[in-house]
Amino acid sequence: MKYFFFSFLAVLLCIGNLHSQNNSPVGVWKSVDDKTGEAKSHVEVYQKNGKMYGKIVKILTDKPNAKCDDCKGDKKGQPVMGLVIIEGLQESEGVWKSGTILDPQNGSVYGCSMWLEAEKSNELKVRGKHWTGIYRTQTWFRVK
Repeated sequence: MKYFFFSFLAVLLCIGNLHSQNNSPVGVWKSVDDKTGEAKSHVEVYQKNGKMYGKIVKILTDKPNAKCDDCKGDKKGQPVMGLVIIEGLQESEGVWKSGTILDPQNGSVYGCSMWLEAEKSNELKVRGKHWTGIYRTQTWFRVK
């Protein structure tokens, strides 16, 4: 009986862990340009010190060796592959916000927020917002 109880408990813990992973943006996502519909890259979203970050782990365009020539600071001239483009997002009521996202094509940095679509844990909405109030939202898709 004791063995059955511990086995049952282990199954419940595994199911709970899978459920929490599906409700989290942690994982690898295929970024898709909202204007062209073109798949651009795979971005690994990860948590560090309670905040969300994202780095490019695969380039899906014909420029796999691209560099961030228009970036500022220590990212200037760095390879796009491996570049951290999402930084410092904090969770608040199911939305990760108050961080930044970098567009490596033009070196611009925007305010960023992201959230999972309700009932669609395989779709991540990523919004970049310019200081003028103009924003763009892309839908990224979980890579399995």
